[in-house]
Amino acid sequence: MSTKDDLQRVEEDLARLRAENQDVRDQIRDMGATDQVEISAMISQADEQVELIADLERRRDTLIQRLEKGGRGKGAR
Repeated sequence: MSTKDDLQRVEEDLARLRAENQDVRDQIRDMGATDQVEISAMISQADEQVELIADLERRRDTLIQRLEKGGRGKGAR
C-alpha cells in the first residue's frame, strides 16, 4: 500500500471515529439522569475513542511528513 493510500485510510478512519465519538457524547447528553452504570460505560467508550483518534492523528502526521519528504519512506510507492 502506498503512503498516499495509507494516509487516505487514516483520514477516513479519523472521520468515522470522530463522528462515532460525537454520537456517543450526544447520546450521553440526551440521556439525562438515567442508569449511571450505562452512562459510565458510554463515557469510557468515548474516552477510548479519543485515545484512538489521537493515535490516528499521530499516524496521519507521520504519513504527511513522509509525503512531504518526497514519499521515499518505507512503504511509499
